[in-house]
Amino acid sequence: MSTTVKAHGMDGTLVEPDWPPLALSEVRTLLDQFPGLGEPIEILSISPRPFSAASVVATRGGRVFIKRHHRSVRDREGLLEEHRFLAHLLHAGAPVPRVFLDTTGETAIESGEWTYEVHEAPEGVDLYEDALSWTPFRSAAHAHSDGQALARLHLASQGFQAPRRKPRPLVAGFTIFAAQNPHAEMERYLAARPALADSQPIRNSCAQALALLAPFHAELLPLKPALAPLWTHNDLHASNLLWSDAGDDAHAAAIIDFGLADRTNAVHDLAQAIERNIVEWLALMEDPAHPNDVPVHLDDLRALLAGYESVRPLSSAEAAALAPMTALCHAEFALSEADYFRGVLHSEEKARLAYEDYLIGHARWFRGPGGARLLGALRTWAAARERQPQGVTNR
Repeated sequence: MSTTVKAHGMDGTLVEPDWPPLALSEVRTLLDQFPGLGEPIEILSISPRPFSAASVVATRGGRVFIKRHHRSVRDREGLLEEHRFLAHLLHAGAPVPRVFLDTTGETAIESGEWTYEVHEAPEGVDLYEDALSWTPFRSAAHAHSDGQALARLHLASQGFQAPRRKPRPLVAGFTIFAAQNPHAEMERYLAARPALADSQPIRNSCAQALALLAPFHAELLPLKPALAPLWTHNDLHASNLLWSDAGDDAHAAAIIDFGLADRTNAVHDLAQAIERNIVEWLALMEDPAHPNDVPVHLDDLRALLAGYESVRPLSSAEAAALAPMTALCHAEFALSEADYFRGVLHSEEKARLAYEDYLIGHARWFRGPGGARLLGALRTWAAARERQPQGVTNR
C-alpha cells in the first residue's frame, strides 16, 4: 500500500486506511466482466472515506466509479438493497448515478472476501471531496441547494416500497426512537448485533443514551404518526453531492453515496442533513471540556430549511418534529459504527469512540446549552411557520 494513501480518521485527522486501495490490476480483472465499459487506463482518484475502498477510474469508454467492500460490511444482498433504491430514484428522474450490470446482469459482484459495485461517474465538481462529515458548507447558497436536492430526492423516493434493511453495519436507520418503548427496541437492536450485545461498556452507554435522549423521544412520540415511512439517503453532507462549479453560488448537480440509506422518513433524513452539516462535532472531540464552544451554523440552517421547503413544504407536524428528531437521529448510526468497528475491524478503541464520543457525547451536548441553541432555533422556525399567512412559508 502506498504511504501516500490516507483516509479520514474519526477525529478529523488523516490516517492509514483500514482497507487497501484499489489496484489497476484488480480493476482490470473486475472490468473484464463489464466489456462495454472498456479497458481501464488509470486510477484517477482514491477516496479518503474510511469504510470501503473507492476510486474514479479512467477507461477506454470514459470514467467510472468503483467501490470495493468487505463482504462482512456489504455482501451481494446488502448492496442490492441500495441498488434497487437507486434504480427507482433514477427512473423517477433523480440526479443519481446509474449502477452498471456485468455480463450476467449482476450489479453486486462478489469475489473472495470482497463485494464490488461499478457506477457511472456523474458530471459535476467534487467540491467537498476532502471534507469530512461535520464540516460546514462553504456558503449559504450551498446550504440552500443541499436542502433543495434533499427535497427533490424525497419526492423521487415516493412509491418505493421495499422493507427496512436487514441488520447490517453502517446503516443509519430509525427504529429505536421510533418505538413506543425505546428500551425494549434497544434490546432488540443489540440482540441482532452480537458485537454490541456482548459488550457491557456498550450496554452501559446505551442505557445512558436512553436516559439523556428520553425528553426528545417524549417530544417526538405524539408527532410520529405524521411521519410517513420513506426510503431516505441519511447522509446528505455536502461531500455527498457533486456541484455545478467551484463557486460559492454553485448548485447541487448529483447525489452520491447511498450506503447509509434505509426506510426511515423525510424528517429523519432532514435531521441527518442538519446533524452532518450544521454542527462542527469535530470541535467537541478536540476540546470536550468546552462543549459550548462547538460552532453551530444557524445561517446555514435557515438556508438549508428554506431550500428544502422551496421544493417540498413540510407539514406542521413534520416541522414540529424536526427539533427532537435532530437530537435523536445520530444515535442509531453511532451504534452502527460501533458494530462495524468492533465486529468487523475488531478495534475496541474505535468502537469506544463511537459509543462514548459519538453516542454519549452528542446526546449530552443536546441536553446542554449548545444543543438548546440549535433546537431552540428549530422550534422558533417551526413556530414562525405557523404564524405566516398560508402560501408564504416557502417564499
